[in-house]
Amino acid sequence: MKLTTVKEIYKEREKYLDKEVTVGGWVRSVRDSKTFGFIVVNDGSYFEPLQVVYHDKMENFDEISRQNVGAAIIVTGTLVATPQAKQPFEIQADEVTVEGASAPDYPLQKKRHSFEYLRTISHLRPRTNTFQAVFRVRDACEIIFSVILGNRQKSSVETAPTVWRNWKRWMQQKRQQM
Repeated sequence: MKLTTVKEIYKEREKYLDKEVTVGGWVRSVRDSKTFGFIVVNDGSYFEPLQVVYHDKMENFDEISRQNVGAAIIVTGTLVATPQAKQPFEIQADEVTVEGASAPDYPLQKKRHSFEYLRTISHLRPRTNTFQAVFRVRDACEIIFSVILGNRQKSSVETAPTVWRNWKRWMQQKRQQM
């Protein structure tokens, strides 16, 4: 099974419209009613998430409805245009597979979190919109920088943060000795 990224769908929507696609990612939110529900999924490849519509005819409708933010799922369905809605398209799910459930006390929720709070859960920071945006900008800057250096036949050397910490520690020791 070939997974299509959310970025590919947004960049080449005409190619995927009215065709079956398979997307994997993490649940950002789940809203359900008696006969259908909505899942907002993001795979980290694009800033915008993708909305999935699932229905009660699915065998695992109850299991899907009980999923929390952070659950890992794989969705197979048809990508359809939604011109009257907020999002330009959505997936009408034929199958939703829960790859990894999330605990109800999963620390990231749909609301915004302060940087102070995100410092306490550093392993989950890359899943937030803010850090994804920062990482994309940093990546773009590194690419531009490497192109410029390459054109001038120079190279870049990555130094670990420990070098800086060791240097600061060494300087503090020298100041104390004076």
